[in-house]
Amino acid sequence: MCAALLAAGVLVWEQPASGQYLPSEPSHIAGDSVSASFEGWFKNPDGTINLLFGYFNRNRQQEVDVPVGPNNRIEPGGPDRGQPTHFMPGRGWGMFAVKVPANFGEQRLTWTLTANGKTTSVPGYLHIDYELSPLVEAAVGNTPPEMAFAEQGPWMQGPHGGLTGAATAKVGTPATISVWVSDDAKFTTNNGVRPRVMPPAVIVHWTKFRGPGDVKFANDRTPASPVERKGAKAVFNGKADATVTFSEPGEYILNAQGNDYSGDGGAGFQCCWSNAQVQVNVTR
Repeated sequence: MCAALLAAGVLVWEQPASGQYLPSEPSHIAGDSVSASFEGWFKNPDGTINLLFGYFNRNRQQEVDVPVGPNNRIEPGGPDRGQPTHFMPGRGWGMFAVKVPANFGEQRLTWTLTANGKTTSVPGYLHIDYELSPLVEAAVGNTPPEMAFAEQGPWMQGPHGGLTGAATAKVGTPATISVWVSDDAKFTTNNGVRPRVMPPAVIVHWTKFRGPGDVKFANDRTPASPVERKGAKAVFNGKADATVTFSEPGEYILNAQGNDYSGDGGAGFQCCWSNAQVQVNVTR
């Protein structure tokens, strides 16, 4: 089922399971909207449910910051339900999830964003057409990478992510933040054709998730380099380092999204990537 939502004069299209149809209007360098995107929902082992959200920043170059509040809110229960406040140009696939109780039923959570004076809203709700399987891809049994900010964990797997690491840095001084990854190295693409030269088993995409100042990455897409990890059973074990510089002091959250061979957005399968977040305390 597809539905069209008219929110504050902006037409937002939803697509079940494989993502979201969004308006096909010409993109701008800056000054355009950022649309919230409901990716779908999936159950946790304890019966609770994750509502998975992403976004689409239509600006080709403008990175947009929208603090939590009237212009960046999720209701009911908000305005803060763990959403990002920084939006990179383009599509941010499945960036965070909101956990709701098993008896959520026909209720809805609505994420509303106002950026550059333009407002969009999208509801998250439980419809069978929106049910996802982000932890295993049915065709070959591919699973998302496991990720950790320390060699021994704690480990995260799947798009619902979570804050699992902490680091410190100084304003203007490049800092190195490392993430360890493990993956089954199963190959999945939307056309099933294996390339002659295989891409890296896991690529980590680093983004600012929240924070008061500018964040600059020396390389925001980092292939994980193979490492040996004692006791690890995964086919691939690796480590990706980010060199990052902060412009202002304060508390930041960085998101590390680990993509396996399926690539950004899981090549339309909604599997298999993982989000892990690290909090960075930046001082002068």
